[in-house]
Amino acid sequence: MTQGFPTGAGSPRSASFLHSALGLYNRVAVKASHQVIKRYSTSFSMSTLLLSPQIRRDIRNLYAVVRIADEIVDGTAEAAGYTPAQLEKLLDDYEAAVLASPEQHFHTDLVLQAYGETARRCNFQEEHVVAFFASMRRDLTAHEHDPGSFEAYVYGSAEVIGLLCLSVFNQGRPVSARRQEEMKDGARALGAAFQKINFLRDLAEDQQDLGRTYFPGTTAGALMESEKQQLIADIRIDLEAADRTYSALPVQARIGVIAAALLFEGLTDRIEQTPAEKLLEERISIPQLTKLQILGRATARGLAMSIYRKKSA
Repeated sequence: MTQGFPTGAGSPRSASFLHSALGLYNRVAVKASHQVIKRYSTSFSMSTLLLSPQIRRDIRNLYAVVRIADEIVDGTAEAAGYTPAQLEKLLDDYEAAVLASPEQHFHTDLVLQAYGETARRCNFQEEHVVAFFASMRRDLTAHEHDPGSFEAYVYGSAEVIGLLCLSVFNQGRPVSARRQEEMKDGARALGAAFQKINFLRDLAEDQQDLGRTYFPGTTAGALMESEKQQLIADIRIDLEAADRTYSALPVQARIGVIAAALLFEGLTDRIEQTPAEKLLEERISIPQLTKLQILGRATARGLAMSIYRKKSA
């Protein structure tokens, strides 16, 4: 019992009091999700600043759940003493909680509280969430990939996140079937590009600390320059495919998406200029000033697309 407040099912509470209490809790939940993305990904957090306020909140709520699932499989839970069997159960339990969250309007977990509200309003597809957790589950058991398992992993870990983001962007917005398919293709391509870039950037950590070799045909502890260049070429194909679809996005999301894409393009450029053997020793990043310059370029490009679309309409 909290002193000063009536308790019990029959206690008289006004509708305005209850609405205010839930509203405060939801706002605190959103702030908790914001802290997750702010602490774990400065680049992505910066790019969300260029989204409209509602879309920004929803993307952060989605990211927080994705980040927690990553922490379950990427060593944090293991560092807390969980055995492999316990990690599997922990991931299974979290998946069940995430899938159930849209039907519940109150959670003791603040991140799930924020995510559940977003998932309800944006009509997240359960199949996308299930595909994501299937890829997370592979991280608990698979240490190498063949072309088939790599494709499935990238789809579940990244492409469906792009599709979930698209559900956020288009919430309550009528979209033609043709335009919807165009945006889906772009979302999947950009998600795949982001994941492959992350694999190259995190090569040292993935192989040395987590014992994972994601790219098929590559050898743990070694990366030839020719292999790196081939991977870069594949990433650029994905980035170019996504680039052709940005104008179809609503302006409330377009500038933020372009900013994220340009940040990862800049990261790709830096990786391309870095000798392959150095990727096995250090994590490549983009200086803060360069990030700010990229955000400026994204704003200018996104606004220019809006002007062009108005003139063409």
